[in-house]
Amino acid sequence: MRVAIASGKGGTGKTTVATNLAWVAGEGGCRVAYVDCDVEEPNGHLFLKPEIASRRSLDRLHPKVDEKRCTHCGLCGQICQYSAIVCVGEKVLVHPELCHACGGCVLVCGPGAITEVLRESGKLEIGQAGAVRFVHGVLNIGEAMSTPLIRQVKAATPEADLVIIDSPPGTSCPVIESVRGADLVLLVTEPTPFGLHDLKLAVEMVRALKRPLGVVINRTRFGSNEIHEYCCRQGIEILVEIPDDRRIAEAYSRGVLACEVVAEFHAAMRELLARIQGEPVAMSRMRSREMSQ
Repeated sequence: MRVAIASGKGGTGKTTVATNLAWVAGEGGCRVAYVDCDVEEPNGHLFLKPEIASRRSLDRLHPKVDEKRCTHCGLCGQICQYSAIVCVGEKVLVHPELCHACGGCVLVCGPGAITEVLRESGKLEIGQAGAVRFVHGVLNIGEAMSTPLIRQVKAATPEADLVIIDSPPGTSCPVIESVRGADLVLLVTEPTPFGLHDLKLAVEMVRALKRPLGVVINRTRFGSNEIHEYCCRQGIEILVEIPDDRRIAEAYSRGVLACEVVAEFHAAMRELLARIQGEPVAMSRMRSREMSQ
């Protein structure tokens, strides 16, 4: 089962939920993999602290032009939707950072002046954090596109019963690539006007992709029912609510998994895991109490 953890904006606690959920699943004997697709700012490793077993560079193709064979017909620039290759007079300009590696320019080049070469865009690291199999990608500084790297990171996901995909925040292309193909998308939000606004955008994105979804409300506090009312109107299930607890914030600031130091948070993650796996929630709570005792 592939579960993508996403949010309409940053700072909602998405990575906190993803890392702790993966840890609790592994603690319960589940074969679990944590895949950090937030390649621009991966931080799951700060909490899971994996032992990295393998590293390799991630490359992607981009065009290279042989000016001696080029007739400057301009067809390559016409087919490229992202202006990664442009014919200007007697010169062909190539912008590798904009290339989506579709190969269209190679196909339309009659003289065969265009070939594709590899260019390193980041690196992939695979390791183990306790019972959790760990995968993340790191985009090179200055790279403009993260979606090709995210695609390669997902392809490196090890075999597991439960795959937790930590997505980038927002609703743009990197997020869409991360949640694409997920069996369930968990949207982590917070009970604020900004949280509700961005949750609506995230719900629209997930529904456009036709993926099942559920909501996790983080940092719940008194007097805020707008998230509940919205989810009720939209027929969206709220899978778990996490209280606004200073101890959780302190654990986060130290790079410690909150489930290891806050019993109530551990219980919330057990409840969330049970809902994801379709177990009775009451049984999950009973197990959580037993573990905390």
